[in-house]
Amino acid sequence: MSWIADRDAALALLHEYTAGESLRRHAYAVDAAVRGYARRLGEDEALWSVTALLHDFDYERWPSLDDHPYRGVEILGAQGYPEVVTRAILSHADYSGVSRDSPLEKVLYACDEMSGFVTAAALVRPSRSVMDLEAASVKKRMKDKAFARAVPREDLERGAALIGLPLEVHIANVIESLREEADVLGLRGV
Repeated sequence: MSWIADRDAALALLHEYTAGESLRRHAYAVDAAVRGYARRLGEDEALWSVTALLHDFDYERWPSLDDHPYRGVEILGAQGYPEVVTRAILSHADYSGVSRDSPLEKVLYACDEMSGFVTAAALVRPSRSVMDLEAASVKKRMKDKAFARAVPREDLERGAALIGLPLEVHIANVIESLREEADVLGLRGV
């Protein structure tokens, strides 16, 4: 029997291991952005969605560099998830030593930090919405080192370069994908 990408099963696993709403919303945002790229590139949207949803599912329980994402990959392997999923999850962590070779691996890396940064940029707007957020505004926020200081700007730039897009285009693509899930992400605004 071959493995089938099951988004509902991935969501159940995410919820089993991740109680915090913030980390769940991060997974949903990365999922939205990665699915958007799957559609743009004609890739397997279900497979890419499952991978995005589960890329940090072990982080709440095992946040150390020695454990994340390795513990999660062990759990996924034991449950029959294929190497295409586990390798992409490993590759999203710079310190894992796993190169980013496939389109999925590159897109997951590019969308991980960018989704969080775009979310933060939307939440500081007077509207608290992604619906009126523009790429130029996000790019301007990147210059403010005090804003979302935990996000390395070079990771945002490296991600766009990795998928072969100008930074502003990548930002716009992520914004567009997050708009499609604005209600789930709490980014519809006031």
